[in-house]
Amino acid sequence: MTSLAIALADAAFCGRCLARHPYGPWGHGLSESGTGLALLQSTETFNASCQTGWLLHGGGMTGAAAGITRPQRAEGRGHLAAKVQGGRTRIQELYQEGAAKIRLPDTFDASMEAVIINTAGGLTGGDRMNWSISAGAGTRIDVTTQACEKIYKASAGTAEVTTQIAVGPGARVDWLPQETILFDRASLFRRLDVDLDDSAEFLAVEAILLGRTAMGETMETGLFRDRWRIRRSGQLVHAEELRLSDAVALLAAEQAVLGGQVAFATVLYAGPMSEPYLAKVRSLLDGHMGGASAWSDKIVVRLAAADGFALRKVLIPVISALRNGAPVPKVWNL
Repeated sequence: MTSLAIALADAAFCGRCLARHPYGPWGHGLSESGTGLALLQSTETFNASCQTGWLLHGGGMTGAAAGITRPQRAEGRGHLAAKVQGGRTRIQELYQEGAAKIRLPDTFDASMEAVIINTAGGLTGGDRMNWSISAGAGTRIDVTTQACEKIYKASAGTAEVTTQIAVGPGARVDWLPQETILFDRASLFRRLDVDLDDSAEFLAVEAILLGRTAMGETMETGLFRDRWRIRRSGQLVHAEELRLSDAVALLAAEQAVLGGQVAFATVLYAGPMSEPYLAKVRSLLDGHMGGASAWSDKIVVRLAAADGFALRKVLIPVISALRNGAPVPKVWNL
């Protein structure tokens, strides 16, 4: 938000303390004879009675305060709940706020496809996005993104993306966002929390690109944290923490990390088909940098590749195999 100055002659008051002061919406000290109005944002000087950092100075802005501005931050919250009605998955609740939008294209079966969109066009330090999905009993929801999410250089702060998913009895949710692209000096903390019913199925894919190889870009430094917590009937069945920080390019070059690859993905399936799916998934990984393991009714697949295109060539068949042959959402098409 840019500084907005509104000066009232002979008035100095706080613009956010209406509840505390009896002088109307512009705070205390307002005289009817005052002319010219200016609200100024300052992190240095503020009225101590309300501690908001918003000030009004009679006679206009001071030089010190005029040079202090607070960058705009993107915020968004999207929520989708679904139920079975008429033999199809239908909307029960839909909420969207700020930069978060959810679109529901037509499908030709009983499932629902949800495309989540960040209208800010990317994220940088201090941005906040929250998504929540609730799949009622017997529903089927595929959730994807309109495009790759871009995380730009952060001048200050860390972008945060949080996702909560609840999957009811006999329901299935496929969480299939397209790749996240981390630019140099990006800073991102991402959290995924999933609650599954005993009979629910869940598929999750998260792919990361450390820069755009075709553009000659790479993520040299920055921060990426990824936190997953998946529970079934309240019991933790999968947890992982990933952190790449500081000299990310040097870290990724280590053989024990990515071996110099800059594109990688984690795929997780939780459900009763984990053992039958395993052999098919492993056959798709032949000749690629990756592996798959199955235990406790889940499959975890790790993949790495030289660039995003090479990653997709193996990632898309793996996703399709874990969807019993169904293709990825159409928005994934290059």
